[in-house]
Amino acid sequence: MGRRSGPGKRDGGKRAWQTWLAGALLPVTVLAVWQVLGDLGYISFLLFPTPQRIGNAFITLAKTGELWSHLWISLARAMAGFALGGGLGFLFGALVGLYRYAEKTLDPSMQMIRMVPHLAVTSLFILWFGIGETAKILMIAKGAFFPVYINTFLGIRNVDNKLFEVARVLEFSRFKQLVRLVLPAALPNILLGVRLSVGISWLGLVVAELMSSTSGIGYLMLDARASSKTPIVFVGIIIFAVFGKVTDSIVRRLERRLLGWRDSYQG
Repeated sequence: MGRRSGPGKRDGGKRAWQTWLAGALLPVTVLAVWQVLGDLGYISFLLFPTPQRIGNAFITLAKTGELWSHLWISLARAMAGFALGGGLGFLFGALVGLYRYAEKTLDPSMQMIRMVPHLAVTSLFILWFGIGETAKILMIAKGAFFPVYINTFLGIRNVDNKLFEVARVLEFSRFKQLVRLVLPAALPNILLGVRLSVGISWLGLVVAELMSSTSGIGYLMLDARASSKTPIVFVGIIIFAVFGKVTDSIVRRLERRLLGWRDSYQG
C-alpha cells in the first residue's frame, strides 16, 4: 500500500506546484513590467515607486522592528473583530434559521442594519467609544457579522425537510438535530460565510486604522502618506493583500477538509 500512495502524493505535489506557478504568473509579470517602466522613466517614482524601492522600504521597516510592532497590533484587531462578529453572526443566524418567530422578530432589523454603509457609522463609533481599541474592534465586527449571519441562516433553511422528518422518527432531541443534522448539512454555506467574513474583516481593519488610530499597518500607511513616503504606503497595501490571501487560503483548506465528502464540479 505504501508503494501505491507514493505516485499519488507526487502527483498531488506536482499539481500543487503547477497551481502555484499559474497563480504567480500574472503578478510576477506585472511586477517585472512595472520595474522596467520605472527604470526607463515612464512612470513617476513619487506616485508609483518601483518594486525594488518598495522592497527596500520593507527591508528597512523590518530591520528597525517598526513593521512587526504595527503588524501584530493589526493582526490582533482583525482576529478579535472577526471572532466577535463571526461568532455573533453564527449564533443569530442559527437562531433565525431554526425558529420562524425569531426570523420575523430579528431579521427585518438585521437587514436594515446591514444596509447602513460601513463609513456611515465610523463617526458614531468614534463618538460613542472614542479612538481606542473598542471602536476599532466593533467596526471590524460589524463587517464580519453579516456574511456569517446570512449564510448560516440560508444554510439551515436549505436543509432538506425530509431529514427533519427522519430525525423525528428517530426521536432526536433538538440539540441532537442541530449537531447531527442541521450543522453538517448547512456547513457549506457557513464556511462560505466565514470566508467572506474574513475578507471583510480586513477591509474593516483598513477603515478603522485609517480613520482613527495611532498604531497598526493602516496608521503606518497614513503617516507615510503625510510624509510623501509612497513606498511605505505600497508596503502596507501589499501586507494587507498578502495576509488577506493567506487567511482566505486557510479557510479554503479547512473547507476542503471538512467538505471532502462532496463530489462537486472542479472545472
